[in-house]
Amino acid sequence: MTDTAATSDNVRGIYTILVGMLVITLQDSAVKLLSPDYALHQIMLSRAVLALVITFGILKYEGGFHLLRTKHLKWHLARGGLIVTANMTFFLAVAAMPLGEAVAIFFVAPLFITAMSVPFLGEKVGPRRWAAVMVGLAGVVVVMRPGAGIFDWVVVLPVIAAFTYALMQMLTRKLGATDKASTMAFYIQMTFIAVSLCIGLGLGDGRYAGTGNPSLDFLFREWRMPQTEDIPLFLWCGVSSGFGGYLLSQAYRLGEAAIVAPFEYIALPMAVLWGFLVWGDLPDQTAVIGMALILASGLYILYRESVRGRPLVQERPMPRNR
Repeated sequence: MTDTAATSDNVRGIYTILVGMLVITLQDSAVKLLSPDYALHQIMLSRAVLALVITFGILKYEGGFHLLRTKHLKWHLARGGLIVTANMTFFLAVAAMPLGEAVAIFFVAPLFITAMSVPFLGEKVGPRRWAAVMVGLAGVVVVMRPGAGIFDWVVVLPVIAAFTYALMQMLTRKLGATDKASTMAFYIQMTFIAVSLCIGLGLGDGRYAGTGNPSLDFLFREWRMPQTEDIPLFLWCGVSSGFGGYLLSQAYRLGEAAIVAPFEYIALPMAVLWGFLVWGDLPDQTAVIGMALILASGLYILYRESVRGRPLVQERPMPRNR
């Protein structure tokens, strides 16, 4: 490939990932808008059903439904369970805290991936990358502000989401060598449907709702028929779930990971912007400092990975299948 062609592919990859992050952050905003009135598992179920239809279309485009055959079904199911946990804990956090801060904390996922690559993948992590991990985790502590009289357990949820996402990426490295992204997406959406139905059957009558906590009520609220004005938000959640992950995968197919990956961090200012425009949320000085530490450490990790020539993950180093 000529230098001109490589540059052109990288530019297309950057444009694609920017559109993908726009789609995903708008999906996060739609879920937050729906969270005061609907149950999380209801949103997840409707989203997964529509996303599954889109995934079928992508499967047909990529070669047909024979791609669903796999020798690693148990790993697909384990991966699906991890991404469901990551999604649920993140969205439960979004229901109760500013979108920008939740997204910022979730961006420690690459730091967890770096740390877990030692025991899981046998990789060596040097002192500079360990220092970056420590700086990023310090940024999380700053955003959480423990001991400031305003600590809420809800801020731990994005950390759990990032950790389970990082575990999921360990499995992605294993599966990515043999199965297509659309195959993995199919099993993820099927896991979403199964888990959402089980939670709905167990908690969908709303008998545990009314706690007064936005996150818990989002989890325990009863299922209800969507209002006409909310249907577009439900549809958007499904469409964005189906296309968002595909756009990010396509971005890494088009461009070099080391060049494309940093542009995923555009999600942070986007989330802050949507939070301000829709809910009037702006991070205070302490939160900005914490976000900056997380952002700087994550970008440094990506830089060190590019220097070493070892991509952080199989297809893409950052979230999301949100």
